[in-house]
Amino acid sequence: MHKLVVLYLEPADPDHFRDYYVNNHLPLVRTLPGLLACRYSFDVAATQGETPYFAVFEADFADAAAMTAARASPQGQQVGADVAKYATGGAVVIHYPVQDGTG
Repeated sequence: MHKLVVLYLEPADPDHFRDYYVNNHLPLVRTLPGLLACRYSFDVAATQGETPYFAVFEADFADAAAMTAARASPQGQQVGADVAKYATGGAVVIHYPVQDGTG
């Protein structure tokens, strides 16, 4: 499995971010080809001190190639272009293969 994570910094208008994200952006995300699952939270906390992040998003893909194809697809291009409409504080995007840590 391959995971894509987006860490959103504090936006200029938190209420607009939440509303637009849930009602406009997430429906676009759900059209990504190869998307296995996704989840998000607006309740980001640090174990110590203050967190610089306002929200977090996670997406699961079968592998890195599936994630790359999804991001390059017309739907992925639309999702990427949509971010500027709500994430005025910016975002950090990371991705990685998931390893099983129990064995």
